[in-house]
Amino acid sequence: MRNYRWCVAIAAALLLAGCGGGAESDSWNGKAVALTKDQVRETLPDGGAMTRWKESHRPTTVEIDKLNYRSEACPIKGNAGCENSRFFGVSTFRHNDNAATVTFLIIAYDSEQAARKAYDVLWDGYYGKKAGQRAKTFSLGPIGDERDARFGSSGYFGEPGAVTQTRVGTTLLWTLAGSMDKDEDSVNEDSVRDLATVLAKRARQAQNGDAPSAALDG
Repeated sequence: MRNYRWCVAIAAALLLAGCGGGAESDSWNGKAVALTKDQVRETLPDGGAMTRWKESHRPTTVEIDKLNYRSEACPIKGNAGCENSRFFGVSTFRHNDNAATVTFLIIAYDSEQAARKAYDVLWDGYYGKKAGQRAKTFSLGPIGDERDARFGSSGYFGEPGAVTQTRVGTTLLWTLAGSMDKDEDSVNEDSVRDLATVLAKRARQAQNGDAPSAALDG
């Protein structure tokens, strides 16, 4: 499946490098702080946060200080959208009971202004196209400060795929979900919404200065 292979390729690239819209509605303390590398890694869901999912690649975070990392995070002309970015993180999972896969991505910026400026650049220029040309938009509900989502077919044989993008303060977040079985309802709007919500809540907790603890219920 094209979506699955793309997700694994990003995680593999990082590991091989030697590395260990709408109005705001979430409850938070009013701060938008630049996250540290450790906070970015902790924001990414791990095995403990993902009930009934198995880690394919553990949460990994790198500094976006070299061209190759910018090319992974912002693969458009001139690596637009990576201006004033600090860290790029990824974690990937496969569902224990079906053919579903999910990759979580995060870019942490040095300010809320930088993240806000990059939002449309990256959604319109790259990430918003990851669910296929005929993908339809769907609502994520009141998560984050800005949010977009598309559901379509991202596999060679019509397998379902979805992409979400959310801004939480100084971070941009993505959830890339797909299935290797087009006849199985392992990936749908509700399941993708739940995954994106977990990531957004963890990012909000990190910006509040708390240890990210939001988890998938089941």
